[in-house]
Amino acid sequence: MPYPETISPQGYRTLILGIMVIMLIITEPVPLPAVALLIAILEVSFRISNPAEVAQSYMSDAVFFIMGSLMMGVAIVHQGLDARLALAIIRITGNRVRNITFGFLFISAILSSFIGEHTVVAMMLPVAITLIKNVSNHRHIPNLTALLLFSIAYGCTIGGIGTPSGGARNALMLAYLKSIPENGISLSYFDWMLFAYPMVIIRIFFASWLLRLAFVPEIKFLDTPIRRLKVQVANRGNISGKEILAIIIFMIIFLGWVFLNERIGMGIIAISGAFLYMATGLVSWNTISKNTNWGVILLFASAISLGIQMKNHGTAVWLGNSFIHSFQFLLDRFEMLPYAVSIVITTLMSNVISSSATVAVLGPIMLNMGGDPLLMGMTTAVASAFGYFSAVAAPACMIIYSTGMIKMTDFLRAGWRVGIMSIIVLLFVLKLYWPFLINFLEL
Repeated sequence: MPYPETISPQGYRTLILGIMVIMLIITEPVPLPAVALLIAILEVSFRISNPAEVAQSYMSDAVFFIMGSLMMGVAIVHQGLDARLALAIIRITGNRVRNITFGFLFISAILSSFIGEHTVVAMMLPVAITLIKNVSNHRHIPNLTALLLFSIAYGCTIGGIGTPSGGARNALMLAYLKSIPENGISLSYFDWMLFAYPMVIIRIFFASWLLRLAFVPEIKFLDTPIRRLKVQVANRGNISGKEILAIIIFMIIFLGWVFLNERIGMGIIAISGAFLYMATGLVSWNTISKNTNWGVILLFASAISLGIQMKNHGTAVWLGNSFIHSFQFLLDRFEMLPYAVSIVITTLMSNVISSSATVAVLGPIMLNMGGDPLLMGMTTAVASAFGYFSAVAAPACMIIYSTGMIKMTDFLRAGWRVGIMSIIVLLFVLKLYWPFLINFLEL
């Protein structure tokens, strides 16, 4: 292929590596943890970066968060708290599968819009696994398993756009909008909710329906598993002192995620929780070591490393500019085309690198591409959350993949449906609702 002159040699090699990794992740000719190791090998072999910088890029606060969350999940399951929480949710939703999955998706979306998807998926995952194990002991249920897990992951991803505190990408876009020369745009917390929350509510209902189409559950009612769950909880008796201590530790960590994440970091708080569970004797290191999926942690670290290289060497900017240049002759002719291009580019980028990195790189480009800056900024921020197509696209997807209960192809099976739906809803909101809201708020 002809070498593109507008990209650096390191940026071009990073692009090649990114294409290779996407092919390997989709086809899985080798185990995914092996792909994670290959990324490090080729980042050095392709002279994209030196060994010390590559090693450093593999360990970050985000990796600590995934590791700490998985370790805390093991501790919570070990104490049996997942069964009590599952029963509490079932008492609200009832025993019908469609109601349970909608409840999981709704709860995950609403919570993640305020406290971030990492926290919510770490809290909800043990609940789903408890229900799955109560059913899977007696029959094969791959569709029901995928339905429950994707309801949590996609719920978290959908809710993340709801408020400025739902993700770092939202705060980044607010900062970019404020810094627009001459007439900076300032949105309050409530203004952002008015723009984004209708999309959250609409997509909750559509996503619940589309996931049931993608994964038709083998059973429609969970009568027997729920009875078994009730017996399991009843046999444990009243809540014990150890369980109360486990809840207290989780609440401390939860409050730390909410109030201290900017000062300390989500990852440091998460591994502090894992330390407290071990230090208080609630779980042993052998139990955590045996039940934590270390391969997924390695894969997540490699995805972050590749994203860092794409950002540092200009690959991400080059991809964005290339798309814009390709469509430049049409951008000025059609009113909606700049926004459509923004959605496509942002969605593609967010499935390769993190949503925050996507907004960090593409935000300034999109705000200067044409169209109303506020509409373009909100479009980019919302589309950056459309990471539905692979396990490495979003932390929530990575965490549910860590269970080993779903395949990589399941993400494509569900992702194209929810992705297309999300794009259509965004285009309708962009055309019909946001212009009205701008006039109403006099922005």
